[in-house]
Amino acid sequence: MPTPTHGGNTGIAAIISTCKNLWFRDLAETPTYINDTAVRIRAGLLLAIPIYMGFTLFNAIYGSKWEVTGEMIQDTLETDWDGHIIYSVEAIRRTLDFSLQTHLLFYALFEMLAGMFVLTSRFSPTILLSCFLARGKRPVWKPLVPKRFAWSIGASFIITCLIFFNPEVFAGWVNALVGHPEWLPTTENYMPRWIPLVMVWVCFGFMWLETVLGFCAGCKIHALLAWLGVFKEECEACNNIDWEEIARKQQI
Repeated sequence: MPTPTHGGNTGIAAIISTCKNLWFRDLAETPTYINDTAVRIRAGLLLAIPIYMGFTLFNAIYGSKWEVTGEMIQDTLETDWDGHIIYSVEAIRRTLDFSLQTHLLFYALFEMLAGMFVLTSRFSPTILLSCFLARGKRPVWKPLVPKRFAWSIGASFIITCLIFFNPEVFAGWVNALVGHPEWLPTTENYMPRWIPLVMVWVCFGFMWLETVLGFCAGCKIHALLAWLGVFKEECEACNNIDWEEIARKQQI
């Protein structure tokens, strides 16, 4: 039976190996391949972010615009034109602070961008954790390029949500860039409310498919664009096709 010292050495060696190689099959090979098992675990870890953002957006868009501050609601004994009873209350216009959501979105954006390249992957806490959790499981090697495209879609969704939560900041940047102080309004949200709400739940659906079913929607879109000739990367599946064997079968 191994001694505790040996077990500790084994655990330390596993941690060192994980930190060194992360989810890459071979750091020197081209194209780069990553462990899809770790990718699925990472998607599960990050799944909490779109869930939280989805409920936040729903509350911001469809929640009450007023906050009752008084303790008493009094009947005015009057009705409106539709026959509804009018009550007197003490209320203020609700204001929402999205500082936490903004910081969380910036972290999610960092995670999307960090996973795209070998060097930046080392700065991602979720990549390190997911690789450590996947070390006892059978690796499934898949090319990095389609995953990179999928994460770029996620990054675009996150940037859209950042603009929705901080419209005045983005408007100030754009107005300064175009040299027109009122090209975008800085006192109201110019983005339609349904855009970020739909995007965040689409992002949730993509990540759920990745985590639970191992289905990468972004990779499928990348494959379609490669088939259409938009991308010039070689088709991995086509490289493994035995065309001579197919020709022989057609002659029979």
